[in-house]
Amino acid sequence: MTSRTTSATNDVAHASAAALALRDASLRYGRRRLWSGLNLLVAPGEFLAVLGANGSGKTSFLRAVLGLQHLDTGTVLVAGRPPRQARDDIGYVPQQRHTDPLVPLRVRDVVGQGLDGHRWGIGWPSRARRRQIEAVLEAVGAAHYTDAPIGRLSGGEQQRVRIAQALVADPKLLLCDEPLLSLDLRSQRTVTALVNARRRTSNTAVVFVTHEINPVLPYVDRVLYLAGGQFRIGPVTEVLNSTTLSELYDMPVDVIHTGGRIVVAGLPHTAPEPDHALAGTGGAA
Repeated sequence: MTSRTTSATNDVAHASAAALALRDASLRYGRRRLWSGLNLLVAPGEFLAVLGANGSGKTSFLRAVLGLQHLDTGTVLVAGRPPRQARDDIGYVPQQRHTDPLVPLRVRDVVGQGLDGHRWGIGWPSRARRRQIEAVLEAVGAAHYTDAPIGRLSGGEQQRVRIAQALVADPKLLLCDEPLLSLDLRSQRTVTALVNARRRTSNTAVVFVTHEINPVLPYVDRVLYLAGGQFRIGPVTEVLNSTTLSELYDMPVDVIHTGGRIVVAGLPHTAPEPDHALAGTGGAA
């Protein structure tokens, strides 16, 4: 067997063992390249933070992992399978959003959608189903409002419920899309601690999209930073430093590590369109 064949065989084996694997992945919208040549393996139990300015491709990255966004090139596998074949292995926590107090769904109904959200209506009741829902609500500290209307809960309480919904089917990969937006500091800490507890106890891989690294800093293993059609992957100290971010943005960026926090100055609020992305046309859907 040649070294090239051996390497290819090893790559396939590693991708199959990973909770998430992207190989030579690229994505663009029209003439604008979000990222290309992305090779990434996320191991079971790993906590990956995805950072970048608005428009850098963070949500599109999640959509590709969910199978809702076609890559221009490359592949994505979840637990060794294409995303649409692995949806039972994926849990998804969306951004915090307001729910009308008049919405009639109870907390247990919302969590139950995580078991059968791909079907029409609410799943058929059973003792096993009820125990499964109650167990995950207990795990996230939400058991005392199991029968409460979801719209009457606070923002932090609603995010607990959405975490329970994402975890009730026992996923191998948990995707979190800016779940800390509009939450106070106490709720942010609660949400991040719950996510981390899950990956510690169940070896669930976590991909956590966020604008702010500090709430998840104690838990992060690696960072994927998207900017200007480029990316960097590595431990926090290797990615979140002045040299790396200045290179990514092609402008001076200051990063200060102080008191267990990271302060970044000089970042653009939106992602600049990379000059080298202007050639060619895109086919992303």
